Amino acid sequence: MTVTQRRGRRIMMTDTERDTYLGEQRTCRVATVSAEGMPHVGALWFVWDGTSLWLYSLTRSRRWAQLRQNPKIAVVVDDGVEYGDLRGVELSGEAEVVGEAPRTGEACAELELPERLFASKYFGLDTLPHDGRHAWLRLTPEAVTSWDFRKLAGLSS
Repeated sequence: MTVTQRRGRRIMMTDTERDTYLGEQRTCRVATVSAEGMPHVGALWFVWDGTSLWLYSLTRSRRWAQLRQNPKIAVVVDDGVEYGDLRGVELSGEAEVVGEAPRTGEACAELELPERLFASKYFGLDTLPHDGRHAWLRLTPEAVTSWDFRKLAGLSS
């Protein structure tokens, strides 16, 4: 994973801050591109395992169809209302399908951790109920950019 900081290293999150932030946030925006080059952005729930971002996507979605043709993806997780409160993380790379698609619960060791994290985070459960309509995408980012404008208050001119 390459950390790229177009916005300045003074406001970037540390690895620990980034991991904590991604563990707390609930919604990301996922950008894909059609075969004709038209971008598409949609909101999605996710979990972060410290190395990869796991996306649980409908297999009959525009996102899924576009990723099957072109696995390149960019994801933004951000929050804040006032300028001095803005913070976020952008991750990009190639998404890969993990496990069966759509997911019905077939044993898959790679999915044990993300499914446990997802079930707890979004449903307050120990195990994830499978609906036969979603499947897992894993983004192990090639590039990561982060920002935390709250750090600006502590910087002197």
